[in-house]
Amino acid sequence: MVDHSFHKLTLALETGEVTIKLRSDLAPGHVARIGELANEGFYDGVVFHRVIEGFMAQGGDPTGTGSGGSKRPDLKAEFSDEPHVRGVCSMARSNNPNSANSQFFICFDDADFLDGKYTIWGEVIEGMEHVDKLPKGEPPRKPGKIVSMRAV
Repeated sequence: MVDHSFHKLTLALETGEVTIKLRSDLAPGHVARIGELANEGFYDGVVFHRVIEGFMAQGGDPTGTGSGGSKRPDLKAEFSDEPHVRGVCSMARSNNPNSANSQFFICFDDADFLDGKYTIWGEVIEGMEHVDKLPKGEPPRKPGKIVSMRAV
């Protein structure tokens, strides 16, 4: 049997290494998906296609356009009362609450208007300064990319 109880994610960016504490207490389905995709190498080389100063950095789309995802089925929403604050990792989705797949975002700052509407699955515990250095834009002219991403 495969153990899907991931606790931590290491995100290697071109600017440095980021450690994310996984929150399976809030979103076990999303943590399992992120961990599985990360360990399959799905995120390696994927860009942050939408990076808005003072708001968030979004990535996880293999096409780099913001409209792609994995071949796996979309996830059922796992919303919580946890606040979207600096360093929180949450899932991107369309207007359908149950449409999260592989795209995620990391908050640069507090974004309480997202609370209860997006699934929080982790929080940056080390290396947020490397996320801060990602090139900004929608999309950035020369987007920052994920060198590698692995879960343990």
